[in-house]
Formats: sequence, C-alpha cells, structure tokens
Amino acid sequence: MLYKTIRSTAAWGVALILAACGARQQDQKPAGPQTVPVTVTTVALSDAVYYDEYPGTVTALNQVELRPQVTGYITGIYFKDGDRVRKGQKLYAIDQQVYSANEQQAIANLQVQETNLVKAQKDADRYHELARQDAIARQQVDYADAALEAARKQVEAAKAALNAVRSNVGFATITAPFDGTIGISQVRTGTSVVAGQTVLNIISTDNPIGVDFVVDQREIFRFSQLQQSKKAGDSTFSIVFGQEVYPQHGAVNFIDRAVDPQTGTIKTRLVFPNDKNMLRPGMSATVRVLNRNTAHAMIIPMKAITEQLGSFFVYAVGDSNKVTQKKVTIGRQLGNRAVISDGISVNEKIVVEGVQNLREGSVITIVDPAKADSTRQGH
Repeated sequence: MLYKTIRSTAAWGVALILAACGARQQDQKPAGPQTVPVTVTTVALSDAVYYDEYPGTVTALNQVELRPQVTGYITGIYFKDGDRVRKGQKLYAIDQQVYSANEQQAIANLQVQETNLVKAQKDADRYHELARQDAIARQQVDYADAALEAARKQVEAAKAALNAVRSNVGFATITAPFDGTIGISQVRTGTSVVAGQTVLNIISTDNPIGVDFVVDQREIFRFSQLQQSKKAGDSTFSIVFGQEVYPQHGAVNFIDRAVDPQTGTIKTRLVFPNDKNMLRPGMSATVRVLNRNTAHAMIIPMKAITEQLGSFFVYAVGDSNKVTQKKVTIGRQLGNRAVISDGISVNEKIVVEGVQNLREGSVITIVDPAKADSTRQGH
C-alpha cells in the first residue's frame, strides 16, 4: 500500500514539472516584430523663394583725403566734425601772410616788366621810323626788335609767376570738392601742415552709397543680366545687419573689369538710397540676392533629415511599411525646410516624425500628425 502511494505521488510530481515546462515554453514563444509609430509626408514639387548671401562692406561712391597744397599753419576751421558739406564750402584756412606778400611782390614785378615793355616798344617804333629815312644803321633796328621781344617774354614770365603765387594764395583756403559728409578733423587751429603730406580730413559722399562684395567668376553672366534688367522697386538686392534688414533695396552699380586670378572672384558693387544716413562707410553687411531659379523644387522638413559623418539621409517608406535609408543632397536650407537636389523622388513617402527611433529595415506604423501631437501633449 505504501508502495502505491509513493508511485502515485511521483507521478503527480512528474506531471506538475511537465506542466510548468510547457507553460514556460509557451511564454518564450517569439513575439511578432514591433512597429515604430511615425508620421510621414509625400515629397512634392513647390516653388522655393530664397536668397543667396555674400559678405559685403558699405563703401562711399566717392571719397577723398583732404591734404594741403601749401605749407603753413592752420588759421581757421569752418565746420563741425561730421557735418554735411556742400561743394565749394570753405573748410580750412592756412596762414596767408607769406603768400599775400609774395603776391604783392609778383604784382609789382609784373608792373615793372610791363613798363619795360612799353619803353622797348617805343624804342623799336622810333628806330624803325629812322630806318625808313636811312638815318640809322640796320643793326640798331635789329637790337631794338630783340629788346622788344625780350621785354615781351619778361612780361609773360612775370604773369606766370603772379599766377603761381595767386594759386598758392587760393590753395591756402581749402574747400569741399563735392557734396558729402566730412569726418573728424585730424588737425586743429595752429597745427603746422606740410604741402601734400598732412592729412587734414576725409570727405565722402553718402547718398546714394555703395556696398561691395565678391562673387565667383561663374556668376558673372547672372549678375550682368541683373545689372541690365534692373527695375524701379526691384527687390532682388537687399542687405542685412545681424537680424535687421535694411528697409530699401539696391541695384548693381558696376562689375569690376577683371577677375582676380588668385581667387577666381570678381568685385561687384551695389548702390542703395541712404536718405536717413543709416549706412556708413566701413560697415559690414550681408548682401542678399533673391534667387529666382528654384521653381518646382523638392522641399522637405529639416526634421526629416538625419546627419551621419557629414552626410545627410532620410527614411523612405517602402513595401510592407519597411523603411529604407537614402542619402540626399541638400541644395539650400530655408529656415526649417530644405531644398533637396538629389537622392529622393517626387511622390515618395518619407518619415518626418520618429526618425530617431528608426534603423534600416524598421517596420513603421503611420499615425496622423494631429494624433501624434495630442499624444505628446498628453505625456
């Protein structure tokens, strides 16, 4: 009886062990592939409006250094630093005492020479009259004519000397060569200046004003066309200072005569109205040129793009909702979107949200963007 009891207990134990093993085997059955919830978009063509950007520098269309043409001491300054000045306006005066004295001396010398000329003319006339009467030797007449010619030359020399001295008197007063803005004076009253060497000030035009930048030689044809087709109110050219956009638009003023052989670039200048004097020479700016050559471009959200080792990829949706990683070429970034020039095709579906959870061959579940947003907000 005891033997039967032991056998029965052992049988129940074996049954229990087999049942437990079967349960564990059922728990360890492989589950189906997990899907990744994502949102997708369909690649389509649209018109892209963007600007090509170039570093630029504001520059005056006309700018000169004011230097004296005579040596002396500054005796007067007739403007305030930063003034708007008019052409011909008196700016500086240099001591004229020496030059005025020289002018008076030159005037006196001219008068003496003119007196000598009158005397030589009378002598020549008298000798010619005597010669007609055969009352004087022909040689005396020749001497009189030579003296008359010498007197004429002396008068001409005296006049030239007087003009030179008068020029120096005029040069002692320095005037504005054109309308513009004058800078901070480099000299003060009483400063000794040297002709042709001392810089007194700088004056420059300010309205309109230029902006210089360089473009690649491959863009010469494009900018030449823009120069020829400029229109009133054309918004092709603008400039930006940080985040501030200058409120007025510019136009191509000129394209330099030659390409720099070392850099392969050519200098280009724009002109902008500057009525409020907001632009000053030397300012750094970003030149923006509207690019109108991007009609029907593929534009996708930047968040659909992943970067790996300097290359850019998107996840394209294939058969059975499996994704394939594709390398793309970004032509231009437009804020939170990008123009794609190569790597994907129109009407292709790509993943926009959830790309961080994907890898090659992942199976996805496409969710509605609105539901995805509400789910994230709930979390």
